[in-house]
Amino acid sequence: MADQNVPPRRPRDDRGWDGRPHPAADGYRDTFPPAPYGYDAPAQRPVDPRTPPYAHAGHPAPRGPQWVGPDGFARQPAVPSAGAGLPNLDDDDEPGRGVGRRRALAALGGTAAVVAGGAALAMTPQIRGLFGDDVVAGDATGTTVTDGTPARPSGQQPSTVRTYTEQNESYMGSRAGEALKKNNPAGGRTFSGPAAAAAETKVTVKTVLAKDPVLHLARRATFGVTPQVVADISERGIDGWLRWQLDPEKIAPTKAELKLAELPTLKLSTAQLREQRDQLNERGAHPEKEMVDATIARQIWSKRQLFEVMVDFWNDFLHVAADFDGGEVYRASFDRDVVRAHALGSYPEMLLAANRHPALLLYLNQNDSRADAVNENLARENLELYSVGVDGGYTEKDVRQAALLQTGRGVNDGKYVFRPERHYVGKVKILGFTHANNSKDPKKAEAAIDAYLTYIALHPSTAKYVAQSLATRFVSDTPPKSLVDRLARTYTANKGMIKPLLMTLFSSSEFWAAVGQKVRRPMEYLVATYRALGVAPDASPKHDNGDNKRTPYARGLRQIHDKMRELGQYPMGQPTPDGYPDVYVAWTSAGTIVNGWNEAGDLIAGNRTNFTYARPEQLVARPPATAGAYVDALALRLVGQKLSARERSLILGVAGVSAGTKVDATFNGAVTAVARAILASPQHHLR
Repeated sequence: MADQNVPPRRPRDDRGWDGRPHPAADGYRDTFPPAPYGYDAPAQRPVDPRTPPYAHAGHPAPRGPQWVGPDGFARQPAVPSAGAGLPNLDDDDEPGRGVGRRRALAALGGTAAVVAGGAALAMTPQIRGLFGDDVVAGDATGTTVTDGTPARPSGQQPSTVRTYTEQNESYMGSRAGEALKKNNPAGGRTFSGPAAAAAETKVTVKTVLAKDPVLHLARRATFGVTPQVVADISERGIDGWLRWQLDPEKIAPTKAELKLAELPTLKLSTAQLREQRDQLNERGAHPEKEMVDATIARQIWSKRQLFEVMVDFWNDFLHVAADFDGGEVYRASFDRDVVRAHALGSYPEMLLAANRHPALLLYLNQNDSRADAVNENLARENLELYSVGVDGGYTEKDVRQAALLQTGRGVNDGKYVFRPERHYVGKVKILGFTHANNSKDPKKAEAAIDAYLTYIALHPSTAKYVAQSLATRFVSDTPPKSLVDRLARTYTANKGMIKPLLMTLFSSSEFWAAVGQKVRRPMEYLVATYRALGVAPDASPKHDNGDNKRTPYARGLRQIHDKMRELGQYPMGQPTPDGYPDVYVAWTSAGTIVNGWNEAGDLIAGNRTNFTYARPEQLVARPPATAGAYVDALALRLVGQKLSARERSLILGVAGVSAGTKVDATFNGAVTAVARAILASPQHHLR
């Protein structure tokens, strides 16, 4: 990944991300500051921005174009966060209760241990070195190559030297990752449609989840099973439901989505956010946080569930952090005008739009790049993260030529601009793309850049990388090569259109055979819990009146947002450009899993008073009179299926009763503990 430049001081609105939290006077200091991008680990010391980037660590200022080069000074290893430790459960073992609740919960959740440490496990990029340039002016394709370091050897592909890897792959190379591969279905085929694939595919993997195609689709294509989702799929049929979801403009907004009008900054343009910065600060408004709040609301309550799943996917793939310096002004527009505008459209068009958007240009310091002082951050990430991937065939020389080609693009007065005086003119060759690039005329120069971006967006390596990422999200942490290859062919044949890609995925036997092969990440677990409990967006009569600046709905969304930060994952929260990892072994933390269970307990008890909840004894319309039957009914309501005999026995132990014990609607006072235990089960952690 690209590391951080040390830019000179410049007006606030045109900054790239320097990694520092906003000063208190700006009113944007984060309650939970992310692991900063461009800081000195482990002491978190910001590099002095006044230090000339070409006179650092004893290096004199070289002649010719200056480079934010392939490697930095004093690279430090990532330092894991100590985290919050193991939260205490509020239900210690009690005499007469049989199996202790704490031990029972741990046993239930152990099968699907998922969670935390996104920030702790993230790489800590450092400042890159700067090197002279011996390439003949006007031709960046010369044979002399002076860039590169032992960590990133010049002229070689990353895949041949294996000095750094794609993020999910780096986790799956562990012993735990190897174990997961053993339960993955191999081979497969594409059917005439999703329903046909579901009907003809036999599930052979070992899993505690019900091998029901309706439940499987609901778990993978939404943020959590609800009775309404199951009813919709059953009524419309698998094919009809997917057609409905793939046309989200025709799906009416829910009450919760309409209530987003209570987040005042969502409807403001970038220009208005800049103009009203001081007033918003005085009111305690945080535009970048309200954008995240709105995303959480849509994940929980929107009926456009597949669209929201894809928005989250692209926000990890083409990632711009919500909390970068400038995010309060530009990130909401990036979400609206880049990701959401193209989430089910065309990836090449999304990449083109992103590379003209102030958020990306500032986040990766493209605004600082000019022909005589080239910043390679955006050029590198366009190759390594946003298109062909680390194994896509590019070399350090390709990165440098791409960085030269993209000079001139930047931000001025809050808007995208092209500065011809900063643009490098001369022939470039990148991954087989060749262009004369012989004009500073804005139309011609920008056409050359767009031609290059379109080329890499449609490159075979990009097709494979998108296919691998999509299959990892929807199928398993180790998706079968047969599926990845078919998805890549679909991507290429349809020139990067996303809907055909999804239809190929859902029409493949590998998708339907992979029941239970994904574990919910912390954010996904929390959202699925809100959905399972049927939490409503209206305030309860006991809601908190302590903050008159925001409505109960806005305060409630911020509470969820802050809890997700505690758990280590929230929408657009990864500070570095690689987005969150999407594999189980990256999220294993006992502390966070227990924290999630405690939050589920608070929700069941109705302790988040800014929303409305069904009382736990009302979750089942007609509670059975015996404990065993009641557990079955409650499990059907919360996770869509009965539990295994082992989980059922453990949950009865939580209540200290046997299956035949007579119980009332409150489960003899234990219904909250029983519901909470069901939400700690593998059946709720797996998706």
